Amino acid sequence: MAVAAPGAWRALQAGRARLVAACRAWLGPGWRLSGSWAGRREGPAVWAGGPAQRRGYSSEAKTEDELRVRHLEEEDRGIVVLGINRAYGKNSLSKNLIKMLSKAVDALKSDKKVRTIIIRSEVPGIFCAGADLKERAKMHSSEVGPFVSKIRAVINDIVAASSAKMGLVETKLAIIPGGGGTQRLPRAIGMSLAKELIFSARVLDGQEAKAVGLISHVLEQNQEGDAAYRKALGLAREFLPQGPVAMRVAKLAINQGMEVDLVTGLAIEEACYAQTIPTKDRLEGLLAFKEKRPPRYKGE
Repeated sequence: MAVAAPGAWRALQAGRARLVAACRAWLGPGWRLSGSWAGRREGPAVWAGGPAQRRGYSSEAKTEDELRVRHLEEEDRGIVVLGINRAYGKNSLSKNLIKMLSKAVDALKSDKKVRTIIIRSEVPGIFCAGADLKERAKMHSSEVGPFVSKIRAVINDIVAASSAKMGLVETKLAIIPGGGGTQRLPRAIGMSLAKELIFSARVLDGQEAKAVGLISHVLEQNQEGDAAYRKALGLAREFLPQGPVAMRVAKLAINQGMEVDLVTGLAIEEACYAQTIPTKDRLEGLLAFKEKRPPRYKGE
């Protein structure tokens, strides 16, 4: 049996204290965890590319808007589509676009009716070109980082057509990937492969990206050019029937647990699990199972 030295134990305790503080900053009022933690009210999201599908939206945005926010209706109620529409800049991240995306995400996080967010391109043939040279000259990674962190909080899956191209190519411009690129890519695909891709500035297609674990789904593009969006919408529809509270805390447990050691991660899971026990949704789920009917969850 291994025994930790007092100094190591104090360092572990201090690390966990910092984790608790970080989680409390993440969590807002409304959901009670162990102590005084509370869960963010935000659902999973799916990234998808391809031109916009016009049917099924509650409203149409002006064509000159760089970001189109659409709340789907009827059987898709609870799904929100964020469409990036900056064709002249190949959807590159400008200051204005980052500001609009951050504002939209902040608004959606506080909307209890929103269950899933689909982030997609409305420009045929491209999802996002990062930041173009003109914007790079004006932006600093400290401006992109907070936005990336917000988006990361709601990501669930990444869907792409086989023709998609993706990569971190900043070293070609004698800079490094900002906004967390050097930190999140190694966590997603491993350090060695992340170094290889960043050092070489290599661009992967959809099949290659799936092979290395960068994306979850890859499919052949369809005639309408919206294969990825349709797959993302299908995934979002699978999420809708599940318990809202359970979805929120499960996402929190996964996201936070991936950043810490297993023991701490299990503690986070236990705290999140405890949040589902006193909910009305849990009782409704048990009753629906007993009565062999679909549950009617209210997010309570």
